[in-house]
Amino acid sequence: MDGIEVPKYFLCPISLQIMKDPVTATTGITYDRESIEQWLLTCKNTSCPVTQQPLPPESDLTPNHTLRRLIQSWCTENASLGVDRIPTPKPSVDKSHFFKLIKQLQQPGSNIKALQELDFLAAKNERNRKFMVETGVPKALLSFIVNCFEETSAQGFAEALRVLVFIRIPLAEAKIFLQEYNDQIIKSLIWVLGCEFKPQVMVKSHAVLALKTMIQAAAPMITGVLKQTTTVSQQGMNAALHALLIACPWGRNRLMMVESGAVSALIELELGSPEKRTTELIVGILFHLCCCADGRAEFLSHKGGLAVVAKRIMKVSPTADDRAVFILSLISKFVATNSVLEEMVEVGTVTKLCMMLQVDSTAPYLKEKAMGILRSHTDEWRKFPCIDKTFHKVY
Repeated sequence: MDGIEVPKYFLCPISLQIMKDPVTATTGITYDRESIEQWLLTCKNTSCPVTQQPLPPESDLTPNHTLRRLIQSWCTENASLGVDRIPTPKPSVDKSHFFKLIKQLQQPGSNIKALQELDFLAAKNERNRKFMVETGVPKALLSFIVNCFEETSAQGFAEALRVLVFIRIPLAEAKIFLQEYNDQIIKSLIWVLGCEFKPQVMVKSHAVLALKTMIQAAAPMITGVLKQTTTVSQQGMNAALHALLIACPWGRNRLMMVESGAVSALIELELGSPEKRTTELIVGILFHLCCCADGRAEFLSHKGGLAVVAKRIMKVSPTADDRAVFILSLISKFVATNSVLEEMVEVGTVTKLCMMLQVDSTAPYLKEKAMGILRSHTDEWRKFPCIDKTFHKVY
């Protein structure tokens, strides 16, 4: 199209490209449908880009058929010069169509076809995704997943999860759904993580993203799942722990986890001597939760907290050692009362820290961290005869 002069009124004022589906706004200005709809959906200032007059997000956009036919005719006349013909646009999908798809999703004979169409429409544009949220598609998809879990049928799971990732589960809607279905959606997503799919990595990554949103909405329920060690597979448990670990960096999430009893549930789970990967995940989450005052208080209120962390040092992996020592460092720095220091002696915490200093395989930065903990409370711990002898070997 180099060297061809395109009539100015064929160009969209936003994209500056030839309009494929010209529509006229209430302000009288014509835009390409995709460009103006994207403008209205994503811009905080929903004024007309040309006139700056108010243009509400739900304002009518009238198809400009006359201009579209002129553009198509011009493109046909200049086809020999490399101009592509503009096809006649298909009618836009409205909300009623999504309500129809939701009904089809509830029917065994048509649910897979409905899922495939939802997948196509969600990937097409932001307008469709907005309509999906407004018509309740996320809730319908979550219900579909729960039903599949209850019937132990994985058919349609991949499509449902992919659409959920496209449209993103609104947090408010997630909370309402959880109130209606209790913890079934959490269990369902964990179950998905234990199933075999193709492509497996893609499906499970989508499940983790959905699980992360649900965790943000319902920390108490994921804590309840952690307590169900007899009904959840090891792979599913590790998936739930991994999702918690992903959600940990946000302070609000940590507070919700602490308030829901996650600290106690994690300690109880670790006291059962789980596999190596599970321990690494548990001490990783406990470290994040101990970064806040409430988390440290819950950790110390459990009689097995300090004991189980100390016991795992030098017995699991360097990753577990790292998180365990950092947990002890936080306790030592912020809540080292006389009773806490005495408990650290009784459960072998001080002895383990001293042992780390004497083992060549301990990473230098961990030795430095362990030494810092010991030095900060040397005077208190030297009062214990057995510990005083240990200090003599170290210093």
